[in-house]
Amino acid sequence: MTTNVFDVLKERGFIAQTTHEDEIRDLLGKESVTFYIGFDPTADSLHVGHFIQVLVMMHMQGAGHRPIALVGGGTAMIGDPSGRTDMRRMMTQGTIEDNSNAFKKQLSKYIEFAEDKAVLVNNADWLLKLNYVDFLREVGVHFSVNRMLTAECFKSRLEKGLSFLEFNYMPMQGYDFLELNRRYNCSLQLGGDDQWSNILAGVDLIRRVEGKSAYGMTFNLLTTSEGKKMGKTEAGALWLDPNKTSPYDFYQYWRNIDDADVKKCLSLLTLIPMDEVDRLASLEGEKINEAKKVLAYEVTKLIHGKDEADKAKAAAEALFGKGSNTADLPGTTISKADFEENANIIDMLLLLGLIPSKGEGRRLIQQGGIYVNDVRISSIDHSLTSDDLTDGSLMIRKGKKVYHRLEVKY
Repeated sequence: MTTNVFDVLKERGFIAQTTHEDEIRDLLGKESVTFYIGFDPTADSLHVGHFIQVLVMMHMQGAGHRPIALVGGGTAMIGDPSGRTDMRRMMTQGTIEDNSNAFKKQLSKYIEFAEDKAVLVNNADWLLKLNYVDFLREVGVHFSVNRMLTAECFKSRLEKGLSFLEFNYMPMQGYDFLELNRRYNCSLQLGGDDQWSNILAGVDLIRRVEGKSAYGMTFNLLTTSEGKKMGKTEAGALWLDPNKTSPYDFYQYWRNIDDADVKKCLSLLTLIPMDEVDRLASLEGEKINEAKKVLAYEVTKLIHGKDEADKAKAAAEALFGKGSNTADLPGTTISKADFEENANIIDMLLLLGLIPSKGEGRRLIQQGGIYVNDVRISSIDHSLTSDDLTDGSLMIRKGKKVYHRLEVKY
């Protein structure tokens, strides 16, 4: 008997809320369903929070359902107020188009866009052509302002101020669902749990305008056991683009998560069968580190491929006593002139992007958090010299977990 993908998603801990749980499960079990997930291109790369949605699409596509990946080139012109305490920075249309193209390229690595397998669309294709008065008459008439103001995404913003621009976001996302229903017979919208109010708006709009049934389902956001958002590093978000977050740094993030978060991450971010997830998550004491290594390797492999995962694993083992090859560690190559010009340790940390400011560098050194070739740096006036170099390179460590190989080209 074929397993219903709804049960798979539920067992792995994805599902947060549904509009009609029994009907959705029944639908997914008896026919191929066209569904959509939206990604607003607010940066030039997807991050690990988006990857939860990508994995949902992979599970759904593997079960015979058809994903629509919607890149929000139109909605990004407005900005989603969900989960925000202030208004998003306005982006130019050119930046949004560049970001949209980057999203499309990344999504194509994980979802098969061929024939009837999946569809990739950009809501700029219809939203930017809308006549505002026509939109108000066709769509706006179905939205109750009183009801909208009770939505969590708006309610939390009313004290600080909610712009009319952002107030338009919910009707526009609802219209996306209506448009996809008309074009592709899309009957199910999926998204993070912060999108619940927006998804309900689309479900209701299709029912009112088309007189058809539509459904919504949200997924748990990637948070720690303490409820904090996961995927944030000192350098910012954990990006899927290897030029923004190196495969090694990506691997190390998962290798160093808290013990309490291992099961959730194995369930949500890998394709490992649940009986193996349960076995790994039940390991205790030092043995839980084996589960973290599996997690780090599997997530890195899914996103960056086997070769990069192998390199990241080898580099990590080299640092922690099981090997000697550190060539795949994050690193920077500079000229001899740059080395001499930035010989002061704080200047070098700034040049390498290991600190955001000289003040932060002074604080780290005073707290004993900077090492060169495993020797703690005790003075903010410390200068690097050629004696620190072995075969033209040296190793800088920040804290316990951040390693950076500096190579000087003579």
